[in-house]
Amino acid sequence: MFEKLQQAFWKALTPDLIKEEVVAAPGLLSADVLNALGGAENLKSQQRVALTRVRVQLRDVAKLDAEALKVAGVPGVMLLTDGVVHLLTGL
Repeated sequence: MFEKLQQAFWKALTPDLIKEEVVAAPGLLSADVLNALGGAENLKSQQRVALTRVRVQLRDVAKLDAEALKVAGVPGVMLLTDGVVHLLTGL
């Protein structure tokens, strides 16, 4: 626990020096959503930022399939810079 807290602290102070790891949190993204994002290997990072939003950073944004995300149950997608995508998962 302390190690994770310490790593988060240093990541906040030096965001470019500590590499983010892809953490596959159980239940965070379904297999259909992962496929629509270009597969698990296309993810740099993923994190829940609100009850209805998941922030994902992609290696290649061109692999993102917005229609497949809608079919998978993601009602909204916000594309930001540097491959960052916010998935709106609810209202």
